[in-house]
Amino acid sequence: MRRLSLEEAVEALDAGGVVAVPTDTVYGLAARLDRPAAIAAVFALKRRPASVALPVLVARPEDLGPLGVALGPLGERLAERYWPGALTLVVRAPEELAGRVHAAGGTLGVRVPADPPVRALLERTGPLAVTSANEHGEPPCTSAEDVAACFTGRDGLAGVLDGGTRAAAVSSVVEVTGPSAVVVREGALSAAAIAAALAEP
Repeated sequence: MRRLSLEEAVEALDAGGVVAVPTDTVYGLAARLDRPAAIAAVFALKRRPASVALPVLVARPEDLGPLGVALGPLGERLAERYWPGALTLVVRAPEELAGRVHAAGGTLGVRVPADPPVRALLERTGPLAVTSANEHGEPPCTSAEDVAACFTGRDGLAGVLDGGTRAAAVSSVVEVTGPSAVVVREGALSAAAIAAALAEP
């Protein structure tokens, strides 16, 4: 499995490739939002059902505006408290954008990661569709070595941006499309911590 420099990872993504990248939690498979074939390759590499949407990572909250995505009051409060970090917010999104990553119902999972390598990458590429690097239903990869063991010999992965070992806890997922926040998945952040943040003045 090729170890890629930051520049090589940017070039591979720009060329329509898929790159394994470190995040705050685990390694992920990344593709540019404007490269449909690369997004399809992510689903194929993971053997992921087409009905399970890919989340989108951005370098900063301000990058969501050009995508037509607004966090809303609840999302903004949680983002202010926990971004950058291991919190994915499910928000309203334009149907065309949601459709690119197979998200149904006009919603989309978005996150601003804290990990320096992937944030540096996002600064160069813009928003990326990123999901955990593993076969669907299997434990996620937490190192470049794990990625190599899982995907060597499989077509479609350009290489890995090595960021050392990750923490292994998945991001927490909170839907903020309605009048109250709904914890969809408890991960690195507990439901109690999320509730406490929303209760802060």
